[in-house]
Amino acid sequence: MAKLEDITVLKSTSTRLSKDLVEQNEFGAVISDHMFIADYHNQDWHDAKVIPYSDLSLNPATLALHYGQSVFEGMKAFRMKDGKISIYRIQKHLQRFNRSLERMCMPTVPEYLFTEALKKVVDVDRNWVPEGEGHSLYIRPFVFASEARFGVKIAEEYKFIIFSGPVGPYYGTPLKLKVETHYSRAIKGGTGYAKCAGNYGASFYPTQLAKSEGYDQVLWTDGKEHKYIEESGTMNVMFVVDGLLITPATSDSILDGVTRDSILQLTEILGMKHEERKISVEELESWLKSGKLQEAFGAGTAAVVAPIDRISIEGIDYTLPVATPETFMMRVKHKLMDIRTGASEDIFGWNTIV
Repeated sequence: MAKLEDITVLKSTSTRLSKDLVEQNEFGAVISDHMFIADYHNQDWHDAKVIPYSDLSLNPATLALHYGQSVFEGMKAFRMKDGKISIYRIQKHLQRFNRSLERMCMPTVPEYLFTEALKKVVDVDRNWVPEGEGHSLYIRPFVFASEARFGVKIAEEYKFIIFSGPVGPYYGTPLKLKVETHYSRAIKGGTGYAKCAGNYGASFYPTQLAKSEGYDQVLWTDGKEHKYIEESGTMNVMFVVDGLLITPATSDSILDGVTRDSILQLTEILGMKHEERKISVEELESWLKSGKLQEAFGAGTAAVVAPIDRISIEGIDYTLPVATPETFMMRVKHKLMDIRTGASEDIFGWNTIV
C-alpha cells in the first residue's frame, strides 16, 4: 500500500518556467515541471512518487484506449494575498472523483493519498502558480486502465496521475448558447454525473455543429424528451429570475459541480434565495420572452462564473442583460475569489494551504 512516507519526490534538474509561459492566455496549453504518479495492482496503490513531467510508454493493448475506463477531475490552486498557495475544496473534488471511479468499475483513491499527492505536486511547482485576478494553477488528477489486454473486461491495473499548469480565464467574453434538442449528453441511468472521458468525447460533435452556427456552447436538455434544461458544455447553468437564483437539480445525468455547490452555499451570505429544480425549455423561453430572466451564467472549475448573453431556442435568439458589478453572478464570482485568495475569511474550510 502507498503510504504518506512512501511518496517520494524527484525534482527536475531544470525548469521550463518563464514569465511568458505563466502569463500565456491559451487555457490548457502549458504544463508545469512535475507530475505525481502511482500504480494500482494486486488490489492496492503502489509506487507513489512525484517526478519530472514526462511522456508515458503505453502498450497498444492498454484497456483504457479501447474500452474507455478513464476518469478525471478538474481542480485549482490559487496564490493568496500573503503569498501562500491554497488548493480549493480537496474533499469535495475527491468525493466526486471516487463516485466517478465507482461508476466506471475502477478503484477509488484513499483520501490520504489524494490529499498528500496534491499537496506535494503543487508544492514542488509552487512557482508556477500565477498571480492576478482570474489566474490560477489548474490541476488535473486522473485514473485510467493501464492493463494490456484486448478482451473486453474490467481492468485490474491502473495508473493515477496528477499534473498541473497555469491558466487564465477559460472564457474571455460572454457566451452565446444554443439549446440542444436533438443530440444528448447524458441519459437517466447513464454516466452523466461521472467525469469520465467518454462523456466529453460524445459531446464534441453537437458542440462543433453549434460553433459552426456562431454559438460558443450548447445548452443540454434531458436525453429522453429534450424538455428540461440540464447543463452547458463544461459548466452547470444558473438563472436569476425576479431576484431568485434557479438551477437544475443534480441527478445521474447532471454533473455535481463543485463551483455550483460553492455558489449555492454563498447565496445566504449574499442575500440571494435559491431553488434547485427542473427547468423546462418552455419555462426558460417564457422567462426570455417576458424579460423576467435577469441573469444567466455558467459555473464550473475551469470557467468559474461565465456570463451568458444570448440563448437560442429553436432558431430564435434571445439577448440577455449585460452583467454589471452589481449583478449576482459578478458579486458571487468576486466573493469566491476573495475566499480563495484569503481576502475574505474561509468560514467553510474550503482552502488547503500548501
